[in-house]
Amino acid sequence: TRRTDNPRVVLLTPGPYNETYFEQAYLARYLGYSLVEGQDLTVRDSRVFLKTLSGLEPVDVIVRRVDDDFCDPLELRNQSMLGVPGLLEALRAGHVAIANAVGSGLLQSPAFMAFLPGLCRHLLGEDLKMPSVATWWCGQKSAARYVETHFDELFVKPAFRSHLAGMSPDRPLSAGELAALRERVRFQPELWVGQERVELSTAPSWTGEELAPRPVGLRVYLVATANGYRVLPGGFARIAPAEGGRFISMQRGGASKDAWVLHDGPVEELTLLPRGAGSVELRRVGNNLPSRMADNFFWLGRYSERAEAAARLLRATLLRFQPESTGTAFPLIAPLLEALEAQGQLTTKTRQPEWRQNAEALEADLLAAIFDLERAGSLRDLAAQLQRLSMLVRDRTSTDLWRVVSRLGERLKEPASGRVFLAGDALSVLNQTLLHLASFHGLARENMTRAQGWRFLDMGQRVERATYLCRFLDCTLKSPEADNPSILEAVLEVADSTITYRSRYNLLPDIAAVYDLVLLDDTNPRSLVFQLNQLEKHFQRLPREREQALPSPGYRILIEAVARARLLDPRELSRATSRWSETEPARVVRQMLHELPRLSDAIAVSYFAHSAIARAAE
Repeated sequence: TRRTDNPRVVLLTPGPYNETYFEQAYLARYLGYSLVEGQDLTVRDSRVFLKTLSGLEPVDVIVRRVDDDFCDPLELRNQSMLGVPGLLEALRAGHVAIANAVGSGLLQSPAFMAFLPGLCRHLLGEDLKMPSVATWWCGQKSAARYVETHFDELFVKPAFRSHLAGMSPDRPLSAGELAALRERVRFQPELWVGQERVELSTAPSWTGEELAPRPVGLRVYLVATANGYRVLPGGFARIAPAEGGRFISMQRGGASKDAWVLHDGPVEELTLLPRGAGSVELRRVGNNLPSRMADNFFWLGRYSERAEAAARLLRATLLRFQPESTGTAFPLIAPLLEALEAQGQLTTKTRQPEWRQNAEALEADLLAAIFDLERAGSLRDLAAQLQRLSMLVRDRTSTDLWRVVSRLGERLKEPASGRVFLAGDALSVLNQTLLHLASFHGLARENMTRAQGWRFLDMGQRVERATYLCRFLDCTLKSPEADNPSILEAVLEVADSTITYRSRYNLLPDIAAVYDLVLLDDTNPRSLVFQLNQLEKHFQRLPREREQALPSPGYRILIEAVARARLLDPRELSRATSRWSETEPARVVRQMLHELPRLSDAIAVSYFAHSAIARAAE
């Protein structure tokens, strides 16, 4: 590895769908390591590099949490998407150190348990301090005969990690399945072991509703010291999901808990963090952000803003929903319904004739747009996406932020209890949802340092807010009732600008004044121009923009959009007595709907995808 006093250490994880991802994220955050997946790393000239926003940065140490055979698809399991191509080449060249060395997983094979008593007596001259589970490796003839004789009394399973299936801990095998397993053991005995069946001890466990006995397993740890191995206090406990289980697996519903050893007095405080030698070198920024993490922050910002915008639009629609007069009120809510459809919250236009005549159908569709997890784009679906992305950046965000996102998802699950929800009930849920999202935005803006993670989070929010606003305004300007005060009130409400408008004008909404406020007012944090201005400030602080003489493709798109928006004259809307969709403001809004996705794609190409654009590693 490189000779350095400050090595770059990363923790390689299989990803958020792994059953121990929480522990991996916690450990990475605690130790200050970068939590990375295989796609975050690349091997160049037998050296491992981390893909970051500024280019490729060398990696010195990898704490491995990916199974052995998934580590390198070039030399091991070639279909693996979790590993790093060329990792073993870099390891053999001595350019990277791997904690949990590749191949060490072999020691967890059940076959070795058959030899623990003999090894202990041979190497240490004593018996095991704690007896091991009696195990017979069928690769030995005497052990194979014992397993054959006591087949129904033992638990037979693969001797090594493999795709082979032995006895199931969840259910007894049928007579036919037992006979087939017996034949497989006879055919390849070296691949199987037999173990005595062990009844697990139980401990009181909180199930979410009550304390109940659950099978528990305790894993203890030893560390090597100058005076030999030392057993660490406490341990790692695993709890089975149901009473009477004989097997504990995190992949099958098991849970992990801390194990504490009681003491009769104060105990020494332990930490894994090293103490600084002498004075600490002060810093203003942390390690460079990995490109995938920047991508996650960007989309976390987009989905948080998309969820808020959807909640505001759904609330505005439900407030104007009048079941007893749907037919007459329909022209006033039609632009809102069209906007919901354009955003993916409602079904297609073929339902609109039915909505005019059937208030129940419209109400059911609006409620589904809030609570239906199976409907892509529903508020509950957006909350689920937000929670998924929050999990991906959990090692870089606060616990409070995670709590807010978790409670957001729980609030939208309430109708699943079986109680019938009506529009009035949904309004209460939407109000609570907006409060949770406001908490999310507040925690992000007030607690995150102005580093690269926050910058891409805010950029995602600005791109999404501008896109959602333009899509909504495009729908309202197409309406023949675009200058109706009721529709203009809805525009102000969805753009959260009602109080600002009333404090300035103190009269019924005017189309030119309303669109000036939500499109061009650079002091309004909800306006289009405000979003574009903030994006321009962020672009000026991005690493590659400061290094290049000419603006990048994304920055060029943004500069043109800012100039186009600033030249708008909203008074043209007042001069148009109808066909507002043919005015210059409406054309610019539609053009923004074309340019903003291009801007998002350009950001992704420049900062989230590493190929030829990656800076050459030195």
